[in-house]
Amino acid sequence: MTKTLVNWLTLIGLAFFITACSNQPEQVALSGSTMGTTYHIKYVPNKQTPEPQLLQAQIDLALDQVNDQMSTYRKDSELSRFNQSLYEQSVPVSADTLKVIQEGIKLNGITDGALDITLGPLVNLWGFGPDKRPTTIPTKAEVRRAKLKTGIDALHIKGNMISKTNPDLYVDLSSIAKGFGVDKVANILQKYHVSGYLVEIGGELRVKGKKADGEPWRIAIEQPSDNGRAVQQVIEPGTMGMATSGDYRNYYEENGKRFSHIIDPRTGYPINHRLASVTVLAPQCMVADGYATAMMVLGTKASLALANKQGLAIMLIEKQDDGFKVFYSDAFKPYLKQH
Repeated sequence: MTKTLVNWLTLIGLAFFITACSNQPEQVALSGSTMGTTYHIKYVPNKQTPEPQLLQAQIDLALDQVNDQMSTYRKDSELSRFNQSLYEQSVPVSADTLKVIQEGIKLNGITDGALDITLGPLVNLWGFGPDKRPTTIPTKAEVRRAKLKTGIDALHIKGNMISKTNPDLYVDLSSIAKGFGVDKVANILQKYHVSGYLVEIGGELRVKGKKADGEPWRIAIEQPSDNGRAVQQVIEPGTMGMATSGDYRNYYEENGKRFSHIIDPRTGYPINHRLASVTVLAPQCMVADGYATAMMVLGTKASLALANKQGLAIMLIEKQDDGFKVFYSDAFKPYLKQH
């Protein structure tokens, strides 16, 4: 599954340079591909940790299972079977899929509809989903028809069964499933009581403890610029999950107007404000992932209000006429790297 939000936002190359400058031999690095992107893992092994090849095989198996459960690109995944199901037909799903759907419903309520896992028809209409439709501007009537196919209220859960009361409902978990994948890998490392790790999938992160040399993990947050890559801020997240979302690389232009891949579920149209990127810290990467997506929809003022209400640690980068302006919630400030 490909989430087109964050593969390009957190400057992972630099982050790993920062975390590996001493290149301690006892620190193990793994990398691979999953969910239409790449993953990078660093951890400090112990006597309980399997050999790196065996651990990586276990990680790859777990991530492939997440794809089998939640990918909209795999036609036989649990989620695809539900999306293809009939009106009011109950479809059994795994505990993992159920957990991610329940989190999506919960965050939809908290964010006043800014995160909507039923947004799929609108994402596809605007040319950013698995359908890969031509990048032409939809008409108002097309947006209205696609919007009628969405709505979290039409998604129902009973036990391990999910059903829909809108026959056209299409659930897309890409806004939080990658974060869930990060948590899944972190839980494997937790099982072996790894004291320090950094797990990254397509820009989503979860870190714990310290590096092999005793130094904290440091993560670079990228400046949201179309031209090249530059670091906006380096943070020390401690033991935390992190997700970054933005609109400055995945978009298209037509007749001189720019269309972001981030669609506001409440209007059916791409966002049109100055907020360029959102970084969220939370114990679970899945939760940080969902909030980061929602806050890109909400914009700067509403995101800060929500973060301070919920006690969330967030960093916002807003486009200004003369550059960028950074905003922090109260809870984010302790994570800023002290020089």
